[in-house]
Amino acid sequence: MQLQNDLLLRAARGEAVERTPVWLMRQAGRILPEYRAVRASVSGFIELAQTPELAAEVTIQPVDLLGVDAAIIFSDILVIPEAMGLPYEMVEKRGPFFPKTVKSAADLATLRVADGVDDLSYVIEAIKITKKELAGRVPLIGFAGAPWTIFAYMLEGSGSKTFSRAREALYTQPEFSHQLLQMITDSTINYLRAQVAAGADLIQIFDSWAGILSPDHYLTFSLPYIEQICSALPEVPRTVFAKGAFFALEEMGQLSCETIGLDWNMRVEDAKRQIGSGKTLQGNLDLRHFMAHMSRWLRLPAPC
Repeated sequence: MQLQNDLLLRAARGEAVERTPVWLMRQAGRILPEYRAVRASVSGFIELAQTPELAAEVTIQPVDLLGVDAAIIFSDILVIPEAMGLPYEMVEKRGPFFPKTVKSAADLATLRVADGVDDLSYVIEAIKITKKELAGRVPLIGFAGAPWTIFAYMLEGSGSKTFSRAREALYTQPEFSHQLLQMITDSTINYLRAQVAAGADLIQIFDSWAGILSPDHYLTFSLPYIEQICSALPEVPRTVFAKGAFFALEEMGQLSCETIGLDWNMRVEDAKRQIGSGKTLQGNLDLRHFMAHMSRWLRLPAPC
């Protein structure tokens, strides 16, 4: 089906566009009363994400209500460890929590490389439903967490400002760390290939905790695995967003992807110089500030 609005895909590929395409991270969220109504109808975030019809509904809401230039499938980066055999909970006002964590090479025997189609069938079904309901209006973005970010949660067990346990493992158990990172990478490739087969038009890789690593560790324990994922998905445009990785912009310019996402605190001019001319740059918007203004304009509760 030909897209009626392909601005995002053309921009990602570096083609000329008549205006800058707009979409928002977490655009299906609490700023929208329609989202809050759907969320209130289920027990919590995980049930919403695992119910394909509802996940598709909240994915499409921002397209209808805000007129954004792309939909991004409603899901979570932590579906990968769960599919590998490490379930998580979403604790209200605290975030994700893993009752069990991975501590050593012995724990790897309890995990598996996830099959993207069967182990994560609810996401794949949500993508299929969303594509049908969008009827070609805008592209659909699929996504996954970068292996280092997923690794950090699997070892730490929850969110953290420092992820000290995960970072310690890179120093004291490098062989184990590489083994687990490769399992996560293989699982993610399977998952994203299934997303593309189901209809995702563009893939984004989120390395949410890139900025807590040293430059040397980032180049050793993160970027090579991101490159594996990018190289495995040549069929669609690929975006890499590594939060806080200002120290690796030059190396990110060598990744097999079309687009590099920037933090709101990264200077566009500096990033463009370091990344080079071969990539499209995305982002650099202080989303919280923007959404606060939008909330006042729409007379909605501000994001918190």
